[in-house]
Amino acid sequence: MNKEIYLAGGCFWGVEAFMQRIRGVIDAQSGYANGNTLNPTYQEVCKGSGHAEVVKVTYNPAQISLAKLLDYYFKVIDPVSINQQGEDKGIQYRTGIYYVDPQDEPTIRTALVELQKGYNQPLAVENEPLEQYFPAEEYHQDYLDKNPTGYCHIDIQLMNEILANQ
Repeated sequence: MNKEIYLAGGCFWGVEAFMQRIRGVIDAQSGYANGNTLNPTYQEVCKGSGHAEVVKVTYNPAQISLAKLLDYYFKVIDPVSINQQGEDKGIQYRTGIYYVDPQDEPTIRTALVELQKGYNQPLAVENEPLEQYFPAEEYHQDYLDKNPTGYCHIDIQLMNEILANQ
C-alpha cells in the first residue's frame, strides 16, 4: 500500500522534479500546505497566506523507506535557512516535513536528530502533522518538464548525480 509525505523545500518546482526521479516514488504533486486560508491561489500564497510550497510525495514503502526518502530530501535543501531556499525568500519557502500517518513522526524526528549533528545552527525544518493541503494550479505541475530552462534553486545536475547511485 502506498504512503504519502509532504515535503517543503523552497520553490516546489525543483523539489517535485527531484522527487519524481527517485525509484519508489509513485507521484509527486506541487501544492500548498498548513496555511491560514482554504484553497489559496499562488498569488495569495505569495502575499502571505501562511502556506508552505510543498510537494505531496506518494511512494511505495516496499521500494523506498521514509528514512531513505528523507535522506534524499536533505541533500537538496539548506536545513538551517529560515524562510528561504536559494534566492527564494518568504514564509512559503520554509522547509518542513508534514506527515499524515502519526507513525511516521518518530522516523522524521530521528532523521532530523541525525541531520542536526552536521550543523552548528539549529535546524529550521518543521516536523508537523499535515493540517491541510491544496494542489497548486495546473501550470505549476511538472513545471520543469514543461519548461526545461525554467528557474530552479536546486541544481538539476546535482539531482542527476545524487540519483545516479540509486
